[in-house]
Formats: sequence, structure tokens, C-alpha cells
Amino acid sequence: MNAIVITQPGGPDVLRLEAQPTPEPAAHEVLIRVHAAGVNRPDVLLRQGKYAGSGDVSGSVPGLEIAGTVTQCGADVTRWQPGTEVCALLAAGGYAEYAVVDARHCLPVPTGWSFVEAASLPETVFTVWHNVFQRGQLQPGETLLVHGGSSGIGITAVQLAHALGSRVAATVGGTAKAEAVRALGADTVVNYKEQDFEEVVQAMGGADVVLDMIGGDYTPKNLRLLRDDGRLVFINAMQGGTAAFNALEVMRRRLTISGSTLRPRSADFKAALAAEVERSVWPLLHNGKFRPVIYRTFPLAEAAAAHHLLESSEHIGKIVLTVGA
Repeated sequence: MNAIVITQPGGPDVLRLEAQPTPEPAAHEVLIRVHAAGVNRPDVLLRQGKYAGSGDVSGSVPGLEIAGTVTQCGADVTRWQPGTEVCALLAAGGYAEYAVVDARHCLPVPTGWSFVEAASLPETVFTVWHNVFQRGQLQPGETLLVHGGSSGIGITAVQLAHALGSRVAATVGGTAKAEAVRALGADTVVNYKEQDFEEVVQAMGGADVVLDMIGGDYTPKNLRLLRDDGRLVFINAMQGGTAAFNALEVMRRRLTISGSTLRPRSADFKAALAAEVERSVWPLLHNGKFRPVIYRTFPLAEAAAAHHLLESSEHIGKIVLTVGA
């Protein structure tokens, strides 16, 4: 099979299309003929050799989410059959014509969704559900602030929070992005290039949960704008992992600071998360309360170009690789 391989840690141009052995599924796995693979920020960190716990990434195949057709099932797999269309969460290996996946980490392609649209779901939906709704405990009627509102994570958080009855504020970096995020259900959108998001969110009464992928000097602002008993949840720290803040204020207002990375979690954890996502999120997809936002697709061989676009932050929504016919 053909696959995109990280030849060495570095920029997008270290990604190469190479012939690789087609993997064989273990007893608990399925082999999927990949038709589309989502492109995500953790793929960039993996390519750079900066993803926590990644070790030497040379020879690795990136890709955390795919959609395709099951072609072979391990001996212990009972739910899926060859020919079933699924999307799936992987620890790596999605930028390829075939991938093996723990059968418990697969979900059915939503009715009416294309493979490209379905491939945009697993990494972002799993991440948002765990961090906003499990760790952040966002409730109907509460307010969520999500940074990077036009990113893949951002459009997912905005839509899910809105669909489940919460108010949503989001930060974006331009007028077109603001319009797109507002159309997805955000109540307040802040262009951080023109406005101070702390002032805007404070003026609307603050937030109960902040989903942050920025870190750095955003951190003390996020904490100041949280309401009492508020929750700040980190999923990245693009401006750096260190920040100064007033611990006494955290104590006085009973704030919670948390965060997570999904890739290193156990297979059992991801299986339980997949089951909850299917119960809680898949009905929203079928009912049209959540829609795919695909910015651009690239053929598998042009993965480097997809990474260049992702790192430019020009996109609104998801970037997806198409694989084969």
C-alpha cells in the first residue's frame, strides 16, 4: 500500500509517499480501506517530533482519524463486517491506503455523510466531548468560551455546545472566520486582532468553561474571566506552556485548571469514550444539529501541502486527505 511517512522530524516537506506493507489486523482489530483522512494539529506536532511521548518519529505514518470501508475483521470482532462503512480514531497510521484499528474505536459513517465528511469527525469530536463535556462538565445554560473558533476543534465545540443548550463565545482571527463561526451557533464572536477577548467576555458576564489551545499569556486572562467554580481546560499550548497567574484567586473562586492529550490514553479509555460519543453525539449528526465544515481536500500524495495550509491557520473548518478512488 501507499502511505505518507515522516522521513525525519521537521517541516511539512519531510512527509513522503512511500510503499509500505499492508497491515494485518489482530484479533480485536479491523482492517479499513481508507477513503479519507483528517488532518489535525497533533499530526503537525508528531511530524515535528514534539508530540508528548512520541519518541523518534522517523518512519512513522501520521493520521489520527479516518473514514473508509472495513475489508477484514479479526477473530474476536463481532460488531463490524467486511463492507461496513466506518470512521475511526487511531493513535497513528491514518495517512495510508489501509489502516488497522481497534474495532471498539470505530463508529458508523453517519447517514448521508460522505467519507470526507465522516473523516473530519473522530479526533475533533472525541477531543471536544472529553474535554468540554467530561472534564469541563459544561451544562445547558452555562457559557463556553472556545479559542480558535474556526479551527476543526473550534467548529466542533461551538456546534456541540450550542446544540446541547449552552451559550457560546469564540475567538477568531478575521471577519470571514467570525461570520462562519456565528453561523454555526456562536452567540458572541471576538476578533482577537481587533478586540480584547477578556474585556468582551467579561462584559457578557464571564464564562463557565474555557477550552484553550493557546496557552501563554492567554492563561491569566482565561482565569480572570471565569465565573466562580469555572473550569479552564487545555488541549494545546501554541503560545507556550508557562504562564503567571494568581493562585490565590484560583482558590478564592474555586476554579479548576485541567487538560488532556488523547493519543496516549489507553485503548479501553478510548473505547469507552467512543461508546459515549455514539450515544450522545451521533443523534445530533443524524438530526442535522451538527454539520460538517470542510475547508479543502488534498490527495494523499499532497499531505505536505495540507500541512502547510494547516499551519497557516487560514482555514475555516477541516482539512482532509482523499485516498484512492
